[in-house]
Amino acid sequence: MDNETGSRDGWRGGATTRLEAFVDAAFAFAVTLLVISAERIPDSVESLLVALKQVPAFAAGFALLALFWYAHVRWSRNYRLDGAIATLLSLLLVFLVLVYVYPLRLLLGTFFAWISGGWLPMPLSNITGAKQIAFVFYGLAFASMPACMGGLYLLAWCRRARLGLDDGAAATAAGEVAAYVYFCAVGLLSATVVLLLPAHAAPWQVAIPGSLYFLLSLTGLVHMLGRRAALRRLGGVAVQEAANA
Repeated sequence: MDNETGSRDGWRGGATTRLEAFVDAAFAFAVTLLVISAERIPDSVESLLVALKQVPAFAAGFALLALFWYAHVRWSRNYRLDGAIATLLSLLLVFLVLVYVYPLRLLLGTFFAWISGGWLPMPLSNITGAKQIAFVFYGLAFASMPACMGGLYLLAWCRRARLGLDDGAAATAAGEVAAYVYFCAVGLLSATVVLLLPAHAAPWQVAIPGSLYFLLSLTGLVHMLGRRAALRRLGGVAVQEAANA
């Protein structure tokens, strides 16, 4: 370890670590669990067509997993943080990804079967009770993963002075924290609504928990507001430090 790296506690320099490689490998493995016809290779034209009908659900699941993978890549490249907290949060993210992948596959398959009127295959055999259980499990898992990413960005915000971040970079980290907290809130709201549904809910009521995820389209606005709030705080801190000097 060189002198510059050693002088910045919790900063690991420009090297790629084994932890990053492990996170990448875990996400790659999670993608294989989503892949079409994972149980067996199609042995007829009919089974091939059934497997190909799973492509939309696979593509959507792949995009969501790629979203969280790239979020960790960006955090890792931008802040190069190391230490016990960063390691634990990254490992927890890996664990949650592997837990998240199966409810993700089931719910996306159910969604595409619903919007296609049953033309695409339905992965759930007992959709009445299983659908609500899957929504609760999915909501909790979905909320947990952004919590890990928000924790990583919060760590960067707290160590902004050690990392030598200017106000803009520090405010961007704060904006990411706000965005991931919003992700968590949407996931928990969806899970809560599922638990509040009556035992014999109408189809439109069952659709509410999934529809709540469209609130994620406001994430950019939440990020902007979080960034502005951080800039105001940093400006106030700067004024206070100048006054004390």
